[in-house]
Amino acid sequence: MNALIKLTALAVLAAQIAAPQWVQAEAVETPFAVGQAIAFDRNAGNCLSCHMIPGGELPGNVGPPLIQMKLRFPDRAVLRAQVWDAAVRNPNTVMPPYGRHSILTEDEIDHVVDFIHSI
Repeated sequence: MNALIKLTALAVLAAQIAAPQWVQAEAVETPFAVGQAIAFDRNAGNCLSCHMIPGGELPGNVGPPLIQMKLRFPDRAVLRAQVWDAAVRNPNTVMPPYGRHSILTEDEIDHVVDFIHSI
């Protein structure tokens, strides 16, 4: 019985020591996750204020739903240009020019576009 208690205590200790490594492994963010976080952040991309995006909460309906984006924008560069400044293609748009007005950085735009293009 004493050996069983020692073995159990050793297993618990080993799990506690290894846990921080598991947490660190999960904390690594993929470009998809970074783009999604920016798009869903109400203080950054704020895409959900106008668009329905799968997985997003409380979407708006001013803009089109962001679904099947590779079919709508086969060329990723065209989608990026749309996010950078939608007024180029549609002068009457209400979409903010995220690049032209420096709302998002170039890297943030790339992450958002990667995320949206994958939907």
